[in-house]
Amino acid sequence: MKKELVFGKLTILVLLFFLSFQPSILAQNEKSDFWNHVAIGGGIGLSFGSGFFSGTIAPSAIYRFNPQVAMGLGLNYTYNEDKDFYRSSIIGGSVIGFYNPIREVQLSAEFEQLNVNRNYYNTILNYDEDYWYPALFLGAGYSIITGKVSTAIGIRYDVLYDRDKSIYAEPWAPFIRVYF
Repeated sequence: MKKELVFGKLTILVLLFFLSFQPSILAQNEKSDFWNHVAIGGGIGLSFGSGFFSGTIAPSAIYRFNPQVAMGLGLNYTYNEDKDFYRSSIIGGSVIGFYNPIREVQLSAEFEQLNVNRNYYNTILNYDEDYWYPALFLGAGYSIITGKVSTAIGIRYDVLYDRDKSIYAEPWAPFIRVYF
């Protein structure tokens, strides 16, 4: 009789223990819609010339909070080489935000931080550069949204532009963005 009582109490305790985890198990089975709001995009660039090569890869991802607001992160790697003159590696990241006041207009702000490493092959002035370069781009563009694909074509301006340190020739730059 005593064994049956102990067994009964133990069975009840085990059942209560497992039943206490049921809500958390059910909560883990619910699907999150996080990935439904994530869009992937980026850029790729190649340039060739007489003794010159430049290649860029710049993936990015954004999270669409709602149809008007999105924010995300980007990475950037560029390699340049001009035969007998210089070689450079540029690596960095960015934080980007988009605001669509109306469906067809996209306003953007992007803070980019790049590590620039340049090696010059000049026999007289053989020197290297290694520095961080910040850029803050403010832009506006025409936006086309079809289903999960969004495209924007526009122009952006680097408000922190430094002619001596920037990897860009001008503070103004056109852009084409595609996220899916």
